[in-house]
Amino acid sequence: MPALLGFFIALSIALTGVGAGTLTVPLLMLLLGVPAPLAVALGLTFAAAVKLLLAPAQIARRAVSWPTLRGMLLGGLPGVLLGSLLLNHLVSENFRALLHTALGLVLIATAVIQILFHFHPARPQQDSARSRLSLLAALMLPVGAEVGFSSAGAGALGSAALLSFTTLAPAQVVGTDIVFGAILSLTGALAHGLPQTLHTPLLLPMLLGGVPGAFAGTMLAARLPRRPLRLALWLVLLTLGGQLVHSGLAAHAGSARRTTYASLTRSAAA
Repeated sequence: MPALLGFFIALSIALTGVGAGTLTVPLLMLLLGVPAPLAVALGLTFAAAVKLLLAPAQIARRAVSWPTLRGMLLGGLPGVLLGSLLLNHLVSENFRALLHTALGLVLIATAVIQILFHFHPARPQQDSARSRLSLLAALMLPVGAEVGFSSAGAGALGSAALLSFTTLAPAQVVGTDIVFGAILSLTGALAHGLPQTLHTPLLLPMLLGGVPGAFAGTMLAARLPRRPLRLALWLVLLTLGGQLVHSGLAAHAGSARRTTYASLTRSAAA
């Protein structure tokens, strides 16, 4: 199953440009029962591995806007550290039900934003380049926090922000976003304890499945329309986010019932 998940996720990355961190976490949690912190760490590590393989080709093609990338990292790197700290704090407080619900809501919000952007794409603002970069850096702070907390958002929201706040050519949008996502995912993976994640038995099968998935997606990408596939991916993510919210609320209700029963039992015994 982990190899199949790796194949599917890498296939979606090659076909749509997104999916590494976005799909990995909910699929691991819902299909394999992986705890939220480990699922996020795996999602970040898997995303970093895939995008670090893609980044050199983008750099060689001169498809990376370095000034734009610096502006994105100025907000994104502090954000990913803050998001990682928040997740680790919730784990230490053992808020399992809250984690499921919060992760589900983050995924739903990401999907809704992308679906709206799909039907109403934003246009670059007509202000100075310095002003656009300042806005982009400020926007990347919450995007980075989302990546650190849920592993989702670097590719999806990063590309949307580049289209909205810059006049980069499509090739530069893709190249800059891939390098940004690689750096952000690697930083988040380190913040979540990368050495421990590397020893997780799930990671190697996922990477082994991801290689043929990326190859197959690359072969099919030129023959299939990317725009409808991206919309389908966001609809799938919307469903997965809803399932995470449902499981979190169900776990919270079960915990509340157990607490009430224990209180009544103690009262009766007294």
